[in-house]
Amino acid sequence: MTEEPGAARAAVLGHPIGHSKSPALHRAAYALLGVEMDYTRFDVTEEGLADFARRVRTEPGWRGLSVTMPLKSAFVPLVDRLEGLAAELGVLNTVVVEDSAAGPVLVGHNTDVAGIVEAFRHAGVSSAGAPVIVGAGNTALAAVAAMKQMHARRVTFLVRDPARAGEAVGLAERLGLDVRVEDIEAAAGRLASADVAVSTLPPRAADGLAAHLADVPELPATDDGAPRVLLDVAYDPWPSDLGRVWEARGGTVLHGLEMLVYQAVEQVVLFTGREEARSPRVTDVMCDSVGVPRRTA
Repeated sequence: MTEEPGAARAAVLGHPIGHSKSPALHRAAYALLGVEMDYTRFDVTEEGLADFARRVRTEPGWRGLSVTMPLKSAFVPLVDRLEGLAAELGVLNTVVVEDSAAGPVLVGHNTDVAGIVEAFRHAGVSSAGAPVIVGAGNTALAAVAAMKQMHARRVTFLVRDPARAGEAVGLAERLGLDVRVEDIEAAAGRLASADVAVSTLPPRAADGLAAHLADVPELPATDDGAPRVLLDVAYDPWPSDLGRVWEARGGTVLHGLEMLVYQAVEQVVLFTGREEARSPRVTDVMCDSVGVPRRTA
């Protein structure tokens, strides 16, 4: 789309950002919906974020921002308010630019939770009694909230440094979950026994865990005989080592792009006000735009 002064615009921010699939997802949705929206990407570091936020407040046409690592916490003090899950988690992945008489208002949202829940739901998984979450950073916070929505009773975090897991542990306890924290280097067995697991680590950061999991001959059967399901939010490169090993041992792997699609659907709704963005036809073209197989919920 050709950018014009005052034309509706949105973007994804992060560092690095060249690998992001968000432009393809958003552009596919806007084209189908008939929405004129210029959507691009900007490589923005934490040090440059405040300047970019001021730019959004002064340039006409901004409707929203998709926010990825390492900016999900850094953007929080720069918005005017947080809504919903972003306020509960203290982490955002979406900024909506609202008009007001006093000028643009930046509102933080978190659609990562919806992305995780919908990825599992479309794979036929609606409940997670005792899930395992690999990592304890910003995306792990969204995973905790998602698992709570999926009726989890207990959550186990696999981490390298338990001292840095306090925020995720605190959130899980506030949500009424029993919590366990285990050393990631010695927890392949714990991961293999999880009915539902989410790896929130960045690309290749779970390779060591995958090597340990490779020593497990096969994933033990679940009580009801269903496959054990792992969502690996890292999608570049794909398949990840963790996903490949999990699948080779009889589990089901959800591509990180599946989460990305469903969180992007909610962003499109927020940026445009178009509720029909949640329709299957929009999801289908978004999946096609990044080569993700369609799943029927």
